[in-house]
Amino acid sequence: MLESLSSAFAGVSLAQLVLIAGLALFASIVGGVSGYGTGALMPLVLVPIFGPEPVVPMLSISALINNASRAGVFRHLVDVRRALIVLPMALPFCMLGAWGYTQLSGRGAALVIGTMMAASVPLRRLLRRRGFGLTDRSLALASAGWGAVAGGTTGAGVMLLSMLMAAGLQGAAVIATDAVISIGIGATKVAVFGLAGVVGVREIAVALLMGAMAIPGALLARGMVDRMSLRMHTAILDAVVIAGGLVMLTAAFTR
Repeated sequence: MLESLSSAFAGVSLAQLVLIAGLALFASIVGGVSGYGTGALMPLVLVPIFGPEPVVPMLSISALINNASRAGVFRHLVDVRRALIVLPMALPFCMLGAWGYTQLSGRGAALVIGTMMAASVPLRRLLRRRGFGLTDRSLALASAGWGAVAGGTTGAGVMLLSMLMAAGLQGAAVIATDAVISIGIGATKVAVFGLAGVVGVREIAVALLMGAMAIPGALLARGMVDRMSLRMHTAILDAVVIAGGLVMLTAAFTR
């Protein structure tokens, strides 16, 4: 066991592991409060350490634990009907998106992740400003496009949040339903990455480290939901997400 862990974290310092664990705990709390954040924040520390290629597989595995924790904490608020509308349409296209990601070079992976991060904030604000609304039918159609994006990128959860809110969900029900849908998406991505051979011991070990932080993070988030103002938090997170995306895009063009 110790030899396996040693090989998985070869070349990674203790300080880097502590940084990953600390940011994973913070991102889990942010995700439990706002519904997104883990996929947007973790690349800021994972990409400099491991490079862009393994980031989506790592986050896909850890997201299974993260979203399971969140779904368990907010289980009484899950909108099962909306989840059953989104998943059947999103899953096939998610598989295509995940397969496409496995074909990308390091620069291509950085471009995809960076573009998604940088574009997610203005996209969410544009949809909210225009009062974007979705019927059950249009939610299903939108889910197909979202599935393709979610399969090949990290940080696409903000799009799902916008879709669920446009479909009429509010507050913690959005977070709970998003978590259940994301479990299905995450399992699909992990399966595709596993078959493609891009999931190894290192990816699993790092994902488990991040996932271990998800359980206390979800519990802390539940206690903060009714007490915390999201306005300043959202502004700070948006700035971090955009900055992180621009940093990754700059790195992709200067490699």
